[in-house]
Amino acid sequence: MKVGKYQFKDETTADTKIKALGVEIDEDGNEYPTHNHSVIKLSHITLEEGEYDSNGLELKAPVFSKKYHIDVLWSGLEDHPYGWKSYAVAVADGNGVHSFYGIDYQTNKF
Repeated sequence: MKVGKYQFKDETTADTKIKALGVEIDEDGNEYPTHNHSVIKLSHITLEEGEYDSNGLELKAPVFSKKYHIDVLWSGLEDHPYGWKSYAVAVADGNGVHSFYGIDYQTNKF
């Protein structure tokens, strides 16, 4: 298992890349993946936490990424799939804002 962290210009671009991994449609018209990778959509991650007083009043607004982020737990791959590497981002320390339970990003990243 390898962990990849990616950022895209928007959700539509991310969805296009995810669908290209393989999807089919069931008899009810629902899409389901035909690949064995775990994809987690993180959306626009928090870059800076907001600040709030004791009553919950916002003192400083949080800052969100303008990019759309996803994490993928890749099964059976030793490098990013074709066309994914250009969207990859690296986390210098720790696991970033998301981790796959029990799988350390730093140990299992590409």
